[in-house]
Amino acid sequence: MDDNRQGTALVTGASSGIGEAFARKLASQNYDLVIIARRKDRLLELARELKSNYSISVYVIPADISTEKGIEQVEEYIKKAKNLDILINNAGFGTRGNFSDVSPEKSINMINVHVLAPTRFCRSVLPGMIKQNQGSIINVSSLAAFYPIKGNAIYKATKTYLIMFSKSIQNELKNYNIKVQALCPGFVYTGFHDTNEFKDFDRSSVPKWLWMSAEEVVKQSLKALRKKKVIFIPGIKNRIIAGLLKIGGKLCR
Repeated sequence: MDDNRQGTALVTGASSGIGEAFARKLASQNYDLVIIARRKDRLLELARELKSNYSISVYVIPADISTEKGIEQVEEYIKKAKNLDILINNAGFGTRGNFSDVSPEKSINMINVHVLAPTRFCRSVLPGMIKQNQGSIINVSSLAAFYPIKGNAIYKATKTYLIMFSKSIQNELKNYNIKVQALCPGFVYTGFHDTNEFKDFDRSSVPKWLWMSAEEVVKQSLKALRKKKVIFIPGIKNRIIAGLLKIGGKLCR
């Protein structure tokens, strides 16, 4: 193993999009990886590539964290791991439509993936980080958390939870060398909109200047993490939008 090894990072939702970009970036920085997603074939392919390109180890956990079984599988790994330096709770998905029209099963699965799993994974990893007095956690939220308009109620509510949860545990950890970040990206070129839920979604309906690449989101996120920014919105345009949304929300009260 390379003497420049930085530690070990666990990434959920690592088979594509922002999660894959985090895995690639951390691998290039000599972090060993634990990558998690439902698609085993994609994980194995990514693991082979990263091990070939960098002097790191990559451990693959195929798991569906919308289920109790999948959450427990990851949770048990974290508890048994001797040291995890970075936890990235990235796994997520979207739905379309009003709350009353979305199936209860999809809503429950979203709560499991966006709320229950990150909460339990943080609880599992923190005792080790506190003992080592070092570590980093990134919970991937969304710019949508600042935008409570019609539709996608559960998505926005769960992403808002991740912001407040991250702020709260960072406050609790202020006496430790542990950094927590709620990452709130806007529109990102990923497979997020390639599911059946978004089959009628036209990317061209969103101005090009609002889109970012997953690689740029990750680059900015890790830079902000080093600066200990707890709530981070990548992209100056997204930060302006979030600021205007906050002002608009106050005016409407």
